[in-house]
Amino acid sequence: MMEIFLVIIAFLLLLGGLLGAVVPVIPGPPLSYVGLLLLQWSGYSGFSSGFLWFWAVITVVVTLADYVLPTWMTQRFGGSRAAMVSAFVGLLIGLFFFPPLGLIIGPFLGALTGELIQNRSDSAKAIKVAFGAFLAFLLGTGVKLVVSSILMFYAIKALL
Repeated sequence: MMEIFLVIIAFLLLLGGLLGAVVPVIPGPPLSYVGLLLLQWSGYSGFSSGFLWFWAVITVVVTLADYVLPTWMTQRFGGSRAAMVSAFVGLLIGLFFFPPLGLIIGPFLGALTGELIQNRSDSAKAIKVAFGAFLAFLLGTGVKLVVSSILMFYAIKALL
C-alpha cells in the first residue's frame, strides 16, 4: 500500500515539476527529480545510481542557471541593474495579473521600463535590453521544460 502511495506522490511531483518549468515561482526540475526519487524508493522502477546521480547534477545545474541566466543575459545585452530588477518585477506582475501571456510579456516590459527609467535618452538600447531579458526567460523556461519532460518520460517508461 505504501508503494502505491509513493507512486502517486511521485507523479504528482512530476506533474508539479512540469508546471514549475513554466511558472517561475515553482521549482520545476527539483520537484520532478524528487518525484523520480520517490518512484525509485517505491520499488516500481530500477534506475541505476549512475542515472540518478546524472539527473541530480543536471537538475542542480539547470536550477542554478535559471537564477543566473536572466541577470547574465540582461547584462550581456547592455542592461542596467534597474533593467534586471524591473524584468523580475515584470515577471511577477505578469504571472499574477495576466497569466499565461504575462509570463512572456512581463519580463520584456519590465526590463524595457527599467532601462528607460535608468537611461531615458536611448530607447533603442532599452529595447535591446528588454529583448535580452525576454530571451533569457525563454531559454530558461525551455531548458527547465525539457529536463522536467525527460524526467516524466523516464518515470512513465519505468512503470510500463
